[in-house]
Amino acid sequence: MTSDAKGRGGAAGSVRIGAQERVPRSWLWVAFITLMAIAGVAGFASLGIWQIERRAWKLDLIARVDARIHAPAVAAPGRDAWPAIDAKSSEYQRVTASGRYLNDRETFVTAVTDKGAGYWLLTPLKTSQGFTVLINRGFVPPDKKDPGSRAASDISGDTTVTGLLRLSEPKGAFMRTNDISADRWFSRDVDAIAIKRGLDDYAPYFIDADATPNAGGYPVGGLTVVNFPNNHLVYSLTWFGLAIMVAVGFIRFAGEEIRLRRDWHARSGTN
Repeated sequence: MTSDAKGRGGAAGSVRIGAQERVPRSWLWVAFITLMAIAGVAGFASLGIWQIERRAWKLDLIARVDARIHAPAVAAPGRDAWPAIDAKSSEYQRVTASGRYLNDRETFVTAVTDKGAGYWLLTPLKTSQGFTVLINRGFVPPDKKDPGSRAASDISGDTTVTGLLRLSEPKGAFMRTNDISADRWFSRDVDAIAIKRGLDDYAPYFIDADATPNAGGYPVGGLTVVNFPNNHLVYSLTWFGLAIMVAVGFIRFAGEEIRLRRDWHARSGTN
């Protein structure tokens, strides 16, 4: 056997690269990698498209909420409108309500604001329409929790409140659970507070009072934070980037596999 024959026989089914021998992968393995690549590109691209759609939805939501916040105030929804109240069409709408505060049934909800830690002061308002609505009159620090320390703001007669309609908070993603029996509140759960305070015929929402000053300085209204994180563009670029990385990786894999098979056929003397 000639040295050429020995070399050809020794290299059959393999390609010598440097000191290593590389053989083409099996068709089963190639098919598996191909399917995984297709699934990866399709999956990551779908997530990218979904994030673009979410971004469009979020921008529309921000625009709608911004329009509500700056629109003229309308009357707080009455009983007939309660079934239709939802986050999409109602939350953060500027509303106004008139009536008398039930100051002996106020509730303190733990809060952390730009003015520090303290409480939201929620006071039921018996409206002139006959129903009751909880009013978040604003922030009070711990040393103003005692009604006697802010007696000047204790409105006893008819009053009108303007603010933002907010939906009940029965459960917050990062909120502690309300301890109803101990009267310790961490979220503005309208139903639970109304039941605890013996209210009936109450609205399924509450109103965040605006920044109209209260006598004595407390409570401080107008501290509603309206913030909708909009990172969807970054997320979509991340998903599309991963799709491109998978596609590039597969193209390199396919190119190497084609070269291996071409060299293998050339060395083995087959077409």
